[in-house]
Amino acid sequence: MERIIAYIDGFNLYYGLRAKGWKRYYWFNLRAMCENLLKPDQQLVLTKYFTARVSQPPDKHKRQSTYIEALQTLPALQIYFGKYQLNPRQCRNCGYVDNVPNEKMTDVNIAVELLVDAFQDHFDTALFISADSDLMAPVKSVLRLFPAKRIVCAFPLERSSKELVKVSTAHFTIGRGALERSLLPSDVIKADGFVLRCPSSWH
Repeated sequence: MERIIAYIDGFNLYYGLRAKGWKRYYWFNLRAMCENLLKPDQQLVLTKYFTARVSQPPDKHKRQSTYIEALQTLPALQIYFGKYQLNPRQCRNCGYVDNVPNEKMTDVNIAVELLVDAFQDHFDTALFISADSDLMAPVKSVLRLFPAKRIVCAFPLERSSKELVKVSTAHFTIGRGALERSLLPSDVIKADGFVLRCPSSWH
């Protein structure tokens, strides 16, 4: 069996779903989605999910925390956290200054994990779920250093990257069917018996 590791750019995937207005797919099993994208002779050995914790507003923080806890109940799924950095933004009209959160470290975390896994021969093919062109460099490096390996880009809905298309082994866009077949149950039960419920606004 061909060994597959999936690398998921969490916010890239989220914003693709948001652009389509598909809130009902926010509560989904990332590992199952990746398995639904594979061929019969491929085996998903690990799923790596890259995100950053949202602190504000409180309701958004609560929804994300609940979803992350649900993901942590899944086997062979690892979560890597970046961070949010507040950057000042000034209104051109009135001069008011507020702070805008920007996600940091996700690109670096993905690049590091991809390169380490390639050097340690943990995969035959990397399933790359992102349309972030900044990740072109590590993709090129892995394929140059390990020509027998493959990197397949699975673009989230409403997103693509000409740069990644040029350097990857293959590419496609994730379809609605893969998401439909990957929804988590409305109630996810943790090992301690605590029940995690899908946020009502995601139904």
